Amino acid sequence: MIRKSKLVNQALDEAVPLCQPPVLKIREAMRYTLFSGGKRIRPMLCLAACELVGGKESTAMPAACAIEMIHASSLIQDDLPCMDDDSLRRGKPTNHKVFGENIAILAVDAFIALAIKHTVESTSLDVHPRRVLRAVLEMAKGIGTEGLVAGQAADLAGEGMTRPL
Repeated sequence: MIRKSKLVNQALDEAVPLCQPPVLKIREAMRYTLFSGGKRIRPMLCLAACELVGGKESTAMPAACAIEMIHASSLIQDDLPCMDDDSLRRGKPTNHKVFGENIAILAVDAFIALAIKHTVESTSLDVHPRRVLRAVLEMAKGIGTEGLVAGQAADLAGEGMTRPL
């Protein structure tokens, strides 16, 4: 797991480089959350699933990185004042506390766009385009009202409700 985590971190570092000069600090904000710790469980599950069906780790790495980008975007979004209004994540100031709400929101948008772009551009040409399209479709479902957005909406709807004993 440590080896795979290092490989994922290396791939993410290449996929989300800092821009010179920094473009409105958006990439810096993205990397702040992306490299704030964590075990990389989601991308490792993606790599393991690929290997389980006989695929190569390198073939699944773009999708694994995309999944981690989407996860990072969800953390930024969840911490925003209009959502859970958290000030700390993993013992560090949340993204919007460091970069401001406007940059944090743009970082969320940029992560989602980059996840799709990275999957399409970086997946090996050996992979049939239909499979890449299917992976992007599944990511879109996981992000939208069939997944992440639905979960956040349910979280907001449940605020202030008390659980029965």
